[in-house]
Amino acid sequence: MKRWYVQGFAVIIAVMLVVTGCGNAAETTNETQTNGGTASAPAGGDKTTLTIANATDIESFDTHNNNNTMSEAVLVNVFDYLLKNDAEQNKVPVLATSWEQVNDTTWRLKLRDDVKFHNGDPFTAADVKFSLERVAKDSTLKQNTYYKHIKEVNIIDDYTVDIVTETPDPIMLNRLSRMGAGILPSKYIEENGIEAFLKAPVGTGPYKFSKWTKDDRIELVKNADYFGGTPKWENVVFRSIPEASTRVSELLTGGVDIAAGVPSTDIARIDGVDGLSVEQAKIQRVLHIIMRMTEGSITADPKVREAIELAIDNQVIIDSIAGGAGIPTRTSVTPGNFGSDPSLYDTFVYDQERARALLKEAGYENGAKVSFSSAVQYKEVAEVVAAMLTDVGFEVNLEILEASSFSEKLNSKKFNELFLLGVGNSLFDASNNYNRFKKENAAGETDYNNPEVEELLQSALQNMDLADREKQYQKVQQQFTVDRPTIYLYQMKGIYGIGAGIGYTPRLDEMYYAEDITLK
Repeated sequence: MKRWYVQGFAVIIAVMLVVTGCGNAAETTNETQTNGGTASAPAGGDKTTLTIANATDIESFDTHNNNNTMSEAVLVNVFDYLLKNDAEQNKVPVLATSWEQVNDTTWRLKLRDDVKFHNGDPFTAADVKFSLERVAKDSTLKQNTYYKHIKEVNIIDDYTVDIVTETPDPIMLNRLSRMGAGILPSKYIEENGIEAFLKAPVGTGPYKFSKWTKDDRIELVKNADYFGGTPKWENVVFRSIPEASTRVSELLTGGVDIAAGVPSTDIARIDGVDGLSVEQAKIQRVLHIIMRMTEGSITADPKVREAIELAIDNQVIIDSIAGGAGIPTRTSVTPGNFGSDPSLYDTFVYDQERARALLKEAGYENGAKVSFSSAVQYKEVAEVVAAMLTDVGFEVNLEILEASSFSEKLNSKKFNELFLLGVGNSLFDASNNYNRFKKENAAGETDYNNPEVEELLQSALQNMDLADREKQYQKVQQQFTVDRPTIYLYQMKGIYGIGAGIGYTPRLDEMYYAEDITLK
């Protein structure tokens, strides 16, 4: 594979890293003073508050109306699923005690009879029916697309339900153990309305809602009546700190116990402090560039899309920006997910000269103008990609947005030619990776429409022959390397700074189950 090391570009990267490491010093001071922080107690048996710093805030406390992993990572502590994935992705009971497949379109679940919501209401089959039918029938909810094939939930008795689908569903258990399947209090919402619920959310989880200061912090308190036993922590705080340097500073000063998204340039700095440590782990998230294929767009031309992929040196980005914490890939269905294609993993294509030639063939010998948007958390990656595209003849209008602005633009499908997105996979199934590329969902965003791919995706959704279903998704992945509605950069590794006395093992799905985080 051809490698590209241009002296001028190496200087650009070096300067960026210096600016990233040093230029935020004033911002760090200001943010620390402004945001303050619930300072953690010294490590030891008397520590009762766990504080975690993320780059972004949640979207809302409606588990059916969120669409990002960081929202789910917080909400799993407030709302329970019927079952969940353990650290090895095995299905384990939560609100359901057992489950069986009655036929291709019906699952029967037995429920716990000792669970109460945070307001004291008992959990029953009525809550399961209300929650799953709500997300299945309300098309305005962001999670609806994953559950709309649920026809009905039949109550057999107070603690037994049948979930009936319109068509066979080979991954129903995957759906029931992820965001969108959180169980809500039917009586509370019916009596008070959804808006009242969102202001004072109630779940069955180990921690109860206390306070949410948007774009700053979420405060939870332990649920002393939790059916799974008394929670470990009196309080759990999730802080939203967009600047990575600020998150690291908060970790170093004891303001937080866990800092997500630690820059590779800060690893040695953290490891050099007695008691602190850094944990790295593969995560489900794959960073990729999604492209608009709308007729009339420059990226509707397949030669332009191919030129974009060939212009990007994935390994340079991994080494220079991610500090080696990534694995290049041409698919987002990484190992550990059903339907993965090993031939497209740990590989990439790169040919700068061919990229220039393709642009010339497409009629853009004098420059191809594209808009490229990214959330601030991926700013450095976006800048390097923009530099690589510029080097082969693109004129890039780079737009860096704060997390909330990026999310708003994403949800309203207002991006132009290119946008950078890190996408996880809480389904652990290839179907999750292609949901946005199905014709009805792609409309207005990528406008991708390949009838052959559409047929494969629709068929795989209800194919109960797992071996054949796997081949269907592998065909889709191979076709994506030709159509290129998106270009994959790399599977990310999570880099977490861990405070003194804290025991934390990062999960592949990026969830923060506070009950799994301990004092050493």
